[in-house]
Order: sequence, then C-alpha cells, then structure tokens
Amino acid sequence: MVIAAGLAACTPAPHGDARRPHPTFVSLNPCADAILAEVADPAQILAISQFSMDPAGSTMGLAQARRFRATSGSIEEIASLKPDVVIGDAFVPGKPGSAALGRLGFRIERFQIESTIEVSEEQVRRLAILSGHPERGEALVARMRSALAKAAPPRGSKPVPAVVWQSAGIVPGENTLIADLLRRTGFANFSAGQGLRQADLLPLEQMLARPPRVILIAGSLKSEEDRMLRHPALAALTETRREPYASALLWCGGPTVIKAAERLAEVHRSVQLGEGRE
Repeated sequence: MVIAAGLAACTPAPHGDARRPHPTFVSLNPCADAILAEVADPAQILAISQFSMDPAGSTMGLAQARRFRATSGSIEEIASLKPDVVIGDAFVPGKPGSAALGRLGFRIERFQIESTIEVSEEQVRRLAILSGHPERGEALVARMRSALAKAAPPRGSKPVPAVVWQSAGIVPGENTLIADLLRRTGFANFSAGQGLRQADLLPLEQMLARPPRVILIAGSLKSEEDRMLRHPALAALTETRREPYASALLWCGGPTVIKAAERLAEVHRSVQLGEGRE
C-alpha cells in the first residue's frame, strides 16, 4: 500500500483543467494503453500510442484502439493536448523528450516492460490509482488471477517443453513475462533449458536436433523475414506440435495476460488430447 499512498499524495501537472474530477492522460506506452482503457474513463484518455493502431502488435485490439486518438509522441502534439499525466516507457520518448516535457511542467510516469505477473499486477494498480479508479484496478487484477487459475495445468502433471520462436529464430529469456506465463500454464521454457537468454537465436539445426514438444510460432508465417518459422524441415518433427502464438501476447501485462493465459491453456489442452490418442 506504500505505492498507493505515494501516488495519492501526488498532484497532476498544472496543464489540466482543475475542474476535472480525474486526471487526463496521453499514453506513449502500448502496454499502458490497454490497461488505461480498462481502468480510466474514455474521456480521461486524450491519446494513446500509435503502436496500438498496428494490426500486428496492438494489445488492445484495433476496434478498441480506434475509439481513441493516436499520438506519434512529438513534444508539440503532447503539449497541444495538455494532459495532466504523460505515460511513457523504456522506448519513447527518449531522454531529451522527457527532459523537454519536464521543463514544460508535464508530469511524466514511466512504466517498464513487465517481467512477472506480480510486476504486471503492480502496474495495473498504479495506473488505476493514477486515474482515480483504484477499484477498477483491483477488478482487473482479479480477472487476471481468475484467467491464470483456469489456465493452470492439472495437479501433478509434468511441464510440457515449449519454445516461443520469434522472427529469425529469436527466443525470449527466462526473466520475462512470457516465461512466467509458460510456467503458470503448464509449460517448461525450452530455450532457457538450452542455456539461451533473452533475444538469443535458436538455430533451425538445434531445433531439429533436439526438438521441444511444442513450438509456439510468434511471427508471420507469410513474411519472407520469417521463412525459417515455416521451413519444410519442421514437418519432420512428428512429435512436435507447431502452434501460432500472436506476438502481441508476448510482452504486455494487464488485460493481455488474460488473452495469453487463454491461448496457452488452449495449446496445453491440445497437447493433452494428442497424447491421449497416442
């Protein structure tokens, strides 16, 4: 509750309308976009990041994203919107942009990439408190926990070796949200077991020599860049399931956790059904 007390003591930047009961936001963080849409009133969200308008990467879905204005994140655009709070992240705006916004008197709140479910829950609560609706944050956290509970594997079941294979063979590291999700939904992080770390490459030859039970393909099977993910040699892995996994489900927490848990549970059930027929 220290976070709650500290945030509640903060006051919005002087750019907002003092008559508003709750602060307004410009979000430059695609993960925060989806959370804000859950915990803030629509009128509080002056703009979301342009990344949420990308059909391939939007964590909130295009239909929901298009309810809001998108921003490129330029200083001029943010200043014209006069938000009470600017939500940033590790990518945009850079340090010079942050410094300029600070000099203009804008309050900036930064949210890093979530590495665990616990960190994601903390960020949900933080955004809900900032928006003036802490109860909505608690409701979202409850939904996340419920989805994870439903996606939990049967008691006593052995973890299924699975690799998340991204464009060009990139794999996620152990200290990532997707790694935590894999553990909670009945999988063992295959790439970590191979000694690979965040953003390391898992060559096709290594995959073929010692294949996991499941390959979660987090890339475009139609893209020339991702041709390795659809290499004909993978068809020889008759004991390995290849399942598509949306790249938008890899890095963000909040409501994305619910979608990710549901997808991973679906894959886990399909593996169990397949083994039952063997």
